[in-house]
Amino acid sequence: MSSNTPDMRVSVAGVELRSPVIAASGTFGYGVEFEEIVSMERIGAFVTKGLSREPMQGNPTPRIIETSAGMINAIGLQNMGVRPFVEEKLPKLRSMKGAVVIANVFGYTVEDCLEVIRVLNDAEGIAMYELNASCPNTSHGGIAFGVDPSLLYELVSRTRGASRRPLMVKLSPNVTSIGQMARVAADAGADAVSLVNTFVSLAIDIETGKPRIANVTGGLSGPAIKPIAVRMVHDAAKSVRIPVVGMGGIARAEDAVEFMMAGATAVQVGTASYADPRAVENIANGMRKWCASHQVEHVGQLTGAALL
Repeated sequence: MSSNTPDMRVSVAGVELRSPVIAASGTFGYGVEFEEIVSMERIGAFVTKGLSREPMQGNPTPRIIETSAGMINAIGLQNMGVRPFVEEKLPKLRSMKGAVVIANVFGYTVEDCLEVIRVLNDAEGIAMYELNASCPNTSHGGIAFGVDPSLLYELVSRTRGASRRPLMVKLSPNVTSIGQMARVAADAGADAVSLVNTFVSLAIDIETGKPRIANVTGGLSGPAIKPIAVRMVHDAAKSVRIPVVGMGGIARAEDAVEFMMAGATAVQVGTASYADPRAVENIANGMRKWCASHQVEHVGQLTGAALL
């Protein structure tokens, strides 16, 4: 293709995407909610809300607040459960032109995750799984899978063994070495890693002295975390040979370009969708224009292009 019509296609774990821009889990519902808002043919893919073995009600309110450069949320992974998703949402998704569905999977035990994978394995219309490794493992005192190398290895190796589709592992940023955890995931069989998830954070109402989030702590996302997320994506990309999907504060096409230059093969857009429901499509369109104006013939040329 000429530089005026850049090739925006990328491949993540063997899944071909029209664009490197993906809608992140938890910010795009089950996808069907955005059918009349976002053109699925103009974005790479979208990640569903986290799907659990059984339906979950989530945390009490207030569970989301705005911060000076983003937001804190403690939704509590509220979702309808994997079986209702397959029965009620997936048929509609299969009929949506251009939709590439990545199912986000989580559980509080390895067996929970395996059961979700087994149910999804038998369903049509899903391109890939994204395994949320930031959940607390209730079998091991509540420590998150993603902060303990041995727990992460067990989770990834067993779910990868059960999966009939590519498995991308969403890593926790609340670790000393993100490169080490990316290597653990890759060694355990992950086909790709995505990062970063939200940072554990706390906000206090100084008039009442009480936490502003009912759950006390929540996950910080948005532009405030972007420079840290870019650094972590760079660290992960240096540590593994599998694709790295970057996220964390992407609000403009230029932010997405920066993540790719740091080593990402693709990116996910999350918090920006709360301010602009069409943010994912706008950023994808913006990246295409940026590549054209900078004579980038194929968007994959950006991956790892930073002079570091």
